[in-house]
Amino acid sequence: MNTPARGSLLGIEHLQQDEALRLLKLARRMNPQKPRSLLRNRKIILLFYEPSTRTRSSFEIAAKSLGAITTLVQSSGSSIEKGESLLDTGYTLRAVGADAIVIRHPSAGAPHLMAKYLDIPVINAGDGMHEHPSQALLDAFTILKHKKSLKGLQVAIIGDIVHSRVARSACHLLTRFGAKITLCGPPEFVPEVATTLASGLRISRHLEEAVRGADVVMLLRVQKERLAGQKISLQDYIAHYQMNAARLKLAKRDAIVMHPGPIIRGLELTSEVADSPQSVIVDEVRSGVPVRMAILARALGRAK
Repeated sequence: MNTPARGSLLGIEHLQQDEALRLLKLARRMNPQKPRSLLRNRKIILLFYEPSTRTRSSFEIAAKSLGAITTLVQSSGSSIEKGESLLDTGYTLRAVGADAIVIRHPSAGAPHLMAKYLDIPVINAGDGMHEHPSQALLDAFTILKHKKSLKGLQVAIIGDIVHSRVARSACHLLTRFGAKITLCGPPEFVPEVATTLASGLRISRHLEEAVRGADVVMLLRVQKERLAGQKISLQDYIAHYQMNAARLKLAKRDAIVMHPGPIIRGLELTSEVADSPQSVIVDEVRSGVPVRMAILARALGRAK
């Protein structure tokens, strides 16, 4: 098979704008507090080669809120640990009755490879440094709870852009709906080539400049090990790029602060910012369930 099964969600880059819009509209009709039986007895496999809290749990709750049966398969304790190939794992899961597979994998393109050979929908829950489509959709969903439209919004994305699948998907989706994005960070994290991720991106090396007048401030997790051997030290990063209350005041008064998690207090942001009225970080997590309900309903042809 060469074409992914109908309903697969492999990335934002090639997702049509009208499809993204339909998913966001469908998510608004989903309420995990009022379970529905749209996917009653359908079997959804959560295939996670990487650890996850937010993404895995929200996909599981989303599936169960629609009446589906979920099974978690992790690399440890499965045949994957014995060296089974990605495709053979996919064939096995299909053979035991999977109706859809949600996969997180450390290698870019892994969901695309699986989707090429399986006749069931494959949903990308994060592949290496490539994409994280459901995160981009839930971020857009969250923004639209607080802003009337994405068009014309000034968005500052701060942190480790080069290693971030979240940033890639966000850039593809938000610019498509007319948002203006400034990427901010040191050259190690935001190389000049980052502007090629999507049209209209700009780079700033100064957090104050990037945040001034912003409607949305999106912070990214910084892995301390990424700083090892770099010109910029942990202390330098905190001094120049940590979001604190004083810097947040440069953004618009009604600006919102976002972070895909897990947040590292004292590194990317202070506790004062994380717990401020402008922070929608917890709301992002909450948004993950209805958005992923919509993704699963679409995957299995039950987008009603």
